Amino acid sequence: MSKETRTATWKETFALHGRCFKDIYSYCPQKFWASGLYALVAALSPYVTVYLSARIINELAHHRRPEILMKWVLLTLVLEAVIGLLKAVATRWICAVNTIYNPKKERIYLNKFFDMDYADVDNQEVRDLRSQIRQSEGWFGWGINMALSDMQSVLHYGFGVIGAIALTVSMFTMMVPETQSNFLWLNHPLTVIGFVVALVLLVGITPVLAARNESLYVKIAEFARFGNRVFSHFGYIAHDTERAMDLRMYNQMDMATYYLKKCDSFGVGSYSAKLNAGEEGIRNGVMAGSISLITGVVYAFVGLKAWAGAFGVGSVTQYVSAITSLTANASELLKALGSMKTNTTFLRTIYELLDIPNNMYQGSLTTEKRADRQYEVEFRDVSFKYPGSEAWALRHVNMKFKVGSRLAVVGENGSGKTTFIKLLCRLYDPQEGQILLNGIDIRKYNYRDYMDIFSVVFQDFQLLSQPLGANVAGSATYDKERVLKALEDAGFGERLAELEDGLDTMLYKDFDKKGVDVSGGEAQKIAIARALYKNAPFIILDEPTAALDPIAEAEIYSKFNDIAGDKTAIYISHRLSSCKFCDEIAVFHEGQVVQQGSHEDLVVNAEGKYHELWNAQAQYYV
Repeated sequence: MSKETRTATWKETFALHGRCFKDIYSYCPQKFWASGLYALVAALSPYVTVYLSARIINELAHHRRPEILMKWVLLTLVLEAVIGLLKAVATRWICAVNTIYNPKKERIYLNKFFDMDYADVDNQEVRDLRSQIRQSEGWFGWGINMALSDMQSVLHYGFGVIGAIALTVSMFTMMVPETQSNFLWLNHPLTVIGFVVALVLLVGITPVLAARNESLYVKIAEFARFGNRVFSHFGYIAHDTERAMDLRMYNQMDMATYYLKKCDSFGVGSYSAKLNAGEEGIRNGVMAGSISLITGVVYAFVGLKAWAGAFGVGSVTQYVSAITSLTANASELLKALGSMKTNTTFLRTIYELLDIPNNMYQGSLTTEKRADRQYEVEFRDVSFKYPGSEAWALRHVNMKFKVGSRLAVVGENGSGKTTFIKLLCRLYDPQEGQILLNGIDIRKYNYRDYMDIFSVVFQDFQLLSQPLGANVAGSATYDKERVLKALEDAGFGERLAELEDGLDTMLYKDFDKKGVDVSGGEAQKIAIARALYKNAPFIILDEPTAALDPIAEAEIYSKFNDIAGDKTAIYISHRLSSCKFCDEIAVFHEGQVVQQGSHEDLVVNAEGKYHELWNAQAQYYV
């Protein structure tokens, strides 16, 4: 039995919901206080009206004393005004809290992914867990949102049950007079017990059947999530400007329409619709019938006691309203508890994600901040394969970097070049071998300290929809002169001079209609500037000129040797012409370093892989 279809126990239900409430409270405590006040006022306010109305009617039906009537009327007006004010305050408060709740709730996942090992962030199973959570929430609000909704329902209906009981107790203590011999049986304890048992049975039917209906949501969860995923992709694909050209050139609109029609998760003939029309429909009918029976039993018992003289006509309205509310609130309370039990299966997925441990050892040694930048890195018999894969991405890699040198890493696609960089930056740890910094295993260094010695421009780098200067600095506050120099060195100077707002120019139009859309080559220059601004001892460029034209590429390489200064520079490139200025070249093939040396040494080796790669590209440069 899977974790999702396994029936939740009450112990697990309360444990997971308690943890969920604790997590939300740490981010948005106002949500709980506002919900509690709203539930209390909303649940008890009707009973104040019922109780006071009964007092007024009883007085009008019997003694009609003006001073007593005035007292009850004034009390009614005052309490109604106070309750109205409290209800308005609670409503306003909960509306205000709801505007900040969702961003605060999302921080639970945001902080988890910020803190999570990159190896797990990059794991398909982890991304699928996050997608399941998002789809379940979008489908029917399952998860944290449902937990909070159920909590508010439990508070609301729980207070309602308490208030109803308080107004109902006196109905059983007020006895039929001895003169009404034909109705004395109403005073008998067995009659009271029978009445209570009948109500309990009728009330109990509703939440039991409702829980069975809600269990269907678990049954169709995977099916519904898939439908939601299809719709969330193909239903909004027309709004994706990056796909707009391909959609038109290849007529992909037809494919989107086909999948939207084909994936009918919630239509008339769907699996979920058949369940709703079958067993769920029958249960809904039984629940509606039980509510009618409850109303009949209450009216019969209260009416008979009033007919026999146990209490007045005003009390009839009190007891009928109170008992009807009691049964309704008790039924809804049990339904809310049943919904919590169903929701537990969705909370399991959430906490499966949030409980993923950080297995990467963080280390404690401080990375030495050397003024001379004399760092040496060694790969010693390093082997690595990605999680879930049986193939080795790197195998028995042995190499050292010369201090302050320029190292080019070349090879065909899939040869292990980018994996090599990920291990060097400690985004992953190798399964075998060691990576040493100045003779010490990099796992022993403080993780954040170690990463600070690297500046990397990844092949699939990302810029933020934020001002240009903040993008380069990675911060809202920065040294403007350093940012300007980094952009100039990266070849972005001419374009910067054209920008009206300079460093304050917003990139892209997500947050500002005046935002600037930069080309792929311009974005790559900004990314290079970002790496230069960090001013780390190691600078790594993964296909740094892939989006640049040949002239811009030549410009970058001609001046980068001076830009890098005393830094150790590592280049990954498919264009071997860019490797000639490097001190050393490492040639990767099928996860191994098959050659290492200077361009002059490698290119003359006719049997070597570098010679093969060089000649394959040379025809385009001759």
